[in-house]
Amino acid sequence: MTDNPFGSFDLNSMLEQAQQMQAQLMQAQAELAERTVEGSVGGVVVTLSGTGDLTGVTVSPEAVAGTDAESLTDLGDLVVAAYRDAKSRVDELAADALGPLAGGGLDLGGDLGGALGGPGADPQEPRRPGGF
Repeated sequence: MTDNPFGSFDLNSMLEQAQQMQAQLMQAQAELAERTVEGSVGGVVVTLSGTGDLTGVTVSPEAVAGTDAESLTDLGDLVVAAYRDAKSRVDELAADALGPLAGGGLDLGGDLGGALGGPGADPQEPRRPGGF
């Protein structure tokens, strides 16, 4: 039987491409881990690594208005807001660094949809349970 039911599907090419993507992803993650990002709100500065790990919190004297419970609650809110600011910056940094690596996009070199009953399958042919 010489007919390939998967069309022009090339397993070796797919594996090579997956290995290249894995190497690129690991490199991008290593570069992210070396970066730091700061977020700040109202005298509170939070530092995160490029992978999102909290590495530092700095509180300026003006961020603490007093020692009563309300002032301390406000300080806690400032820390949370500064963290969210830094986290959004880390997310942007990661999206830029990882870009298409994080979204898949692996080119399999052929249309498997018709062979597996998925997208690209013959619309006139009834779908089998489980897509196969």
